[in-house]
Amino acid sequence: MQLTGLTILLIGASHLATPTYLVGPLHDGLVAQGARVHSIGICGTTPSDWSKVTEGSCGGVERIDRAPPKVLISRAAKTTPLRTLVTDEKPDLVIVVMGDTLANYAKKDTFDRNWVTREVWTLTREFTQTNVNCIWVGPSWGTDGFPAGKTNARVKEVAEFLSPRVKPCTYLDSLKMSKPGQWKTSDGQHFYQEGYKAWSDSIIKSIKALP
Repeated sequence: MQLTGLTILLIGASHLATPTYLVGPLHDGLVAQGARVHSIGICGTTPSDWSKVTEGSCGGVERIDRAPPKVLISRAAKTTPLRTLVTDEKPDLVIVVMGDTLANYAKKDTFDRNWVTREVWTLTREFTQTNVNCIWVGPSWGTDGFPAGKTNARVKEVAEFLSPRVKPCTYLDSLKMSKPGQWKTSDGQHFYQEGYKAWSDSIIKSIKALP
């Protein structure tokens, strides 16, 4: 896929909601490829939260093109419905980074497949109805043993469940971008800067390899 000249909307949860996370290197990398990029990360959000206005639970970040990240706090950290974003900005491509907030790592002993199916469908329906091209970036490996509860077994289960269910979006399997434990985490889930840079480079390489 040629990225030069594309208008890209990048949305997601906590992995985009801190300036040193993906909203840094992934955003920069897409801009370096010649794209116009608007990134919005709202911490704690799930797919259905992007079908309506929803306040985040732990802040957020917004960034446009080469401007520095704008940190959103309190009530400023809220989603804008995807339909509104698409109507206003007319992106050529929407990239969704979403997976960990669907896993309920520390909250439940089992993966709630029915709930995740409803969550994913709520957002993919918006893509179908707005007829915009989309890519869904799935969860990456974390580190077992942290209080957040992310485990290799659960993230593998989540990724395998999401992969066939995000159509019309193209699914990018982040588990193929590294080996378990290769990118070190601060809390079992979120990476240090070198991890986010490696993940960003792999995402961009995968997107460019698409037809």
